[in-house]
Amino acid sequence: MELITDPGDERIADYRALTDVELRTRWEPPHGLFIAEGELVLRRALRAGYRPRSFLVEAKRADQVADLTGAPVYGADPDVLEQVTGFHVHRGVLASFHRRPLPPASEVLAQARRVVILEDINNHTNLGAIFRGVAALGVDAVLLSPTCADPLYRRSVRVSMGEVFAIPYAKLEPWPDALSQVRDAGYTIMAMTPAEDAVPMQHLTADQRMRPALLMGAEGPGLSRQALAASDLRVKLPMRRGVDSLNVAAATAVACWELSREDELEPRGAGAHAMPADSYEGRHEAGAEMPAGRHGAAPEAAAEDARQAAARAAWRVPDEDRAERIAAADAEHLLATRWRAEAEAEPGRGRELLLGGEDRG
Repeated sequence: MELITDPGDERIADYRALTDVELRTRWEPPHGLFIAEGELVLRRALRAGYRPRSFLVEAKRADQVADLTGAPVYGADPDVLEQVTGFHVHRGVLASFHRRPLPPASEVLAQARRVVILEDINNHTNLGAIFRGVAALGVDAVLLSPTCADPLYRRSVRVSMGEVFAIPYAKLEPWPDALSQVRDAGYTIMAMTPAEDAVPMQHLTADQRMRPALLMGAEGPGLSRQALAASDLRVKLPMRRGVDSLNVAAATAVACWELSREDELEPRGAGAHAMPADSYEGRHEAGAEMPAGRHGAAPEAAAEDARQAAARAAWRVPDEDRAERIAAADAEHLLATRWRAEAEAEPGRGRELLLGGEDRG
């Protein structure tokens, strides 16, 4: 570990002003980097094959990351870390990674069975939560309109708990004309809307469920007229007690569960978060044949079951991560306790603290 005592040290320039959302979103993608916060998240990035540029840790936690290789490890005391980043680094570990080129949408579509398509989702918290739900609930990939937020922005990565590294994604452009590319690949485009004429999702036919592309819009405006017009059908989640809609991340999770609820359940504790040779990414790299779309020949049931089991296994956290996950949960519990105490002492800050606004960009 190399000790850093000067916040202006150029060796840690990647970590400056992490709470300045506008600056970071304009600076990170063109420079080909992203920041991972927390040991669990950065190790998931490493397992997913992202190449590190550097690691920055609280000096007293150096032993915690002593096994990390491939990039320099810098250490600093909490005051220096806060001056550099703009917030108290309570997780104690940051990493800067090289980005990878995004695959074309056609490639992602060819390798998936179910996809979620997002229009104008520019809230990083919602985007991260959507990726986490997609990973957990049986969807294979995410397609983004050009105006969506960056999935690799620090807040998105943190909220997703690193699941942005497990789910393939691509830009879908030009928007919304490129939605025709989704249909041509054999998907049924389902636009989520609270409109009266929308079909309740539990009433979808077997054919409509075979290769769905769930189209979600931003909170407030919802889907654009052009996107709605480009869909094959409109769907909705039936609401009760006068509630007209859910948060977009919650709605996406419920819809993903509905689309995958008939999948065979995997054994408790099965699988791993890393990408094995028989997972989505491993099969793709090996050039393995993937299931045909609804307009093509159906694959054999056994082969399809094996593919789904392998993909689901790739998204699960392995048992060897148990200690890491318990430590992360303990840290989150302590942080939540502090937030509650501060919110009670200063009621006006309660909502900001609960939304993670204390330290965050």
